[in-house]
Amino acid sequence: MGKRRHHRGNVISCVTNGGKTTLAKNLQKHLPNCSIICQDDFFKPESEIETDKNGFLQYDVLEALNMEKMMSAISSWKENARCSVVSTNRESAEEIPILIIEGFLLFNYKPLDTIWNRSYFLTIPYEECKRRRSTRVYEPPDSPGYFDGHVWPMYLKHRQEMQDITWEVVYLDGTKSKEDLFLQVYEDLIQQLAKQKCLQVTA
Repeated sequence: MGKRRHHRGNVISCVTNGGKTTLAKNLQKHLPNCSIICQDDFFKPESEIETDKNGFLQYDVLEALNMEKMMSAISSWKENARCSVVSTNRESAEEIPILIIEGFLLFNYKPLDTIWNRSYFLTIPYEECKRRRSTRVYEPPDSPGYFDGHVWPMYLKHRQEMQDITWEVVYLDGTKSKEDLFLQVYEDLIQQLAKQKCLQVTA
């Protein structure tokens, strides 16, 4: 039988300021042939973002993102990865193209469900999340009460929706050091890549 899969899609998600971007970039530095697609790059312009009755801009919802454009970017990466593998006839697990998709609303968008090979979700408590958020500068800036009035409630809503997920999600403690989180995920991905090599050879 021919090879079943020549690329791997992995997802890192979490609440705002949970550490997903830092983790993804650290993994990219150490994983060969690794690319990142960041959900934050697909926010719509502020003029297209709705506001609620309290005047809070609704950024933490899928409607604030151009998910069709993001899906197009993922499809382009997959096609390029497929062509690259076919043209070079790669067999090494270390050379399997890897895509890391990082974002805060990835498990809540159904068209992405069939893409994941490995899923990770960073969790941090309310107090730590609010503290980290207060140290960041956003454009537009957070209005008074924005975290408690929009950001955290939306996170809780999306976490509840994740209860319906049927595949395995690896939950990570986002309060751990960057080094510990990196090692935990890196070692897990290396194990998954080794399994992928076996599939390619025996399938």
